Amino acid sequence: METYGLEKLGITAPKAVYRNLCPADLTERAIINGEGKLTDTGALSVMTGKYTGRSPKDKFIVDTEGVHDKIAWGSVNRPIERSVFQAIRKEMVEYLNGKDVYIFDGYAGADPKCTRKFRIVNELASQNLFIHQLLIRPTKEQLADFGEADFTIIVAPGYKCDPAKFGINSEAAIIIDYEAKEVIIAGSQYSGEIKKSVFSVMNYLMPVEENVLPMHCSANMDPETHETAVFFGLSGTGKTTLSADPNRKLIGDDEHGWSDHGIFNFEGGCYAKCIDLEEEKEPDIYHAIKFGSLVENVVIDEDRHPDYHDGSVTENTRVGYPIDYIDNAQIPGEGGIPKVVIFLTADAFGVLPPISKLSQDAAMYHFVTGFTSKLAGTERGITEPQPTFSTLFGEPFMPLDASVYANMLGERIEKYGTKVYLVNTGWTGGPYGVGSRMKLSYTRAMVTAALNGELEKAEYKHDEVFNVEIPQSCPGVPAEILNPKNTWADKAAYDAQAKKLAGMISENFAKKYPNMPKNIAEAGPRA
Repeated sequence: METYGLEKLGITAPKAVYRNLCPADLTERAIINGEGKLTDTGALSVMTGKYTGRSPKDKFIVDTEGVHDKIAWGSVNRPIERSVFQAIRKEMVEYLNGKDVYIFDGYAGADPKCTRKFRIVNELASQNLFIHQLLIRPTKEQLADFGEADFTIIVAPGYKCDPAKFGINSEAAIIIDYEAKEVIIAGSQYSGEIKKSVFSVMNYLMPVEENVLPMHCSANMDPETHETAVFFGLSGTGKTTLSADPNRKLIGDDEHGWSDHGIFNFEGGCYAKCIDLEEEKEPDIYHAIKFGSLVENVVIDEDRHPDYHDGSVTENTRVGYPIDYIDNAQIPGEGGIPKVVIFLTADAFGVLPPISKLSQDAAMYHFVTGFTSKLAGTERGITEPQPTFSTLFGEPFMPLDASVYANMLGERIEKYGTKVYLVNTGWTGGPYGVGSRMKLSYTRAMVTAALNGELEKAEYKHDEVFNVEIPQSCPGVPAEILNPKNTWADKAAYDAQAKKLAGMISENFAKKYPNMPKNIAEAGPRA
C-alpha cells in the first residue's frame, strides 16, 4: 500500500490511503461509508452533528518563541502550550491508524509567486471532497512533482478530545502551530474549520513572508479593462450578492491577497450560505449546487429535494463548490490593482449614508472597526439593533496585530490612488422595524457608479457626525435617498439615533485600538 509519507506524521498503520481522488470517487465513498446522501440536484448532503459552525472558543495558536512577539494574543488568538498540541496530535494520529485516510494535496494562492502547498489529511471522504473543491486543484503533472507540503492539516472529527485532560474547552480543538507548519482539527465535522484554518495560515504567512495584504473579501473585475474591485463585509451585508455581477468576472467570494502587481484568490472554490436561497435572487449559487458540491445541514425531503428555507438544523446551512461552477468566474483567480474598495455594512439603526467616500485615514479607521448590526430577534435578549464589530472584517482569522494589516491597506491606497467607499446596505427612513431595507437596485446603482467613476464627478457634502463625504447625486438613485436624514419623518429622532451610533463606534475604537495614530483616530465619527 502506498502511504504517501503518512508515517512521517505518525499514521503508521492506516487501513487504506487515498490521495487526490476525483469528486466522483470521493462522493461514492462518502455514500458507501454512510457519511451522507445525494440530493435531487446531485450534490452530496451531509449533517455535521454537534458543530454546525465554527467554534471560536476551541481555536488556539501554539505559543512558541518564534511567533510569540508576532501574534496579537487575546480572546481571539488564544495561546496553548506546544506540549498540549503534541499530546492531542499524538492521540489523533493513533486514532487514524486502522482507518481509511484521504489526502488532498493542493494549493492556496492563485499568484504563482505567492502559492503555498497544503496537504490535508482527512478521516472522512466527504470532508476531503469539500477541501478538494475549495482549494486550487493541481494538474496531474503538478501532483506528480508536488513534493513536501508547506503546511499540513490533519482532520479527525471522530476523535474527541478530553477537555479535562488537556485543559481545553470541549471535545473539539482547532490548533495551529505556525513553527511546526501544522494544524490539527479534532472533534468537529464542520468543514468551514478546514477552510478557515488555511485562511488563518495565509493571513500569517503573506504579510510576514511576501509583503502581501491578506483580505477577507470578495473581488470582481471588468472582463475588458481588467479594472478590479474588492468588497469587504460581514455576514448579511451583501458581499456575495454585490460581487456576483453578471457584467463582471468573479475573481473570488471570500479570501484574497493584494500584492504589488494585483490581487489574487487564495482559493479555488466558494463556500456559500444556503439559508433562504432562491434561484431568482442568487442564480449562480443555486445552479452551483450540483454533483461535486457538498451541502451541509440542509434539510432534504423524502424525494431528496433540499428545502433551503428550513433552518431547523441551523441557520448556517452551507454549500461548497469549485469556482468554475460559476459561469463568469475568472480562472486563474487573479486581477489587477484594485481601483475601488467597498466596505459594506448593514446599519439597522438607519442613520449611515447609503454610500459615502472615505479618506485614506477614514478607510483605515473603518477597516479596523468592521461595523455592522445584529438585528432585534436574531438572538435571545436582543430587542433593538446591536452594533457588531469585527476587526478587518475578519477578526477571527487575523493572527497579527490589526495595525499590520491596516498600515498595509493605507500604504496601498496611497500608492495606487485607490478609491474607498462605505456602503450601507441596511435601513433607511428609520431603524429596523420602522424604516425599510435599502433597495438592492439602488445599492447596485451606487456600486456601479463607484466602479465606473461616475461618483468622482458628483458634488459632495461633509457629514459632521460620521465624518464622511456624501455624494449629492448618483445615476439611478433618487437624490433624497443619499442623505439619510432626509428619509426620516422625525429629524430630531434621526439626530439622536445618529449621535448614539457614532458614540458606539467611537467607544469601540477607543477601547480596542488605544495606540492607533492620532490621524486615524480622528478620522472616525464625532460623537
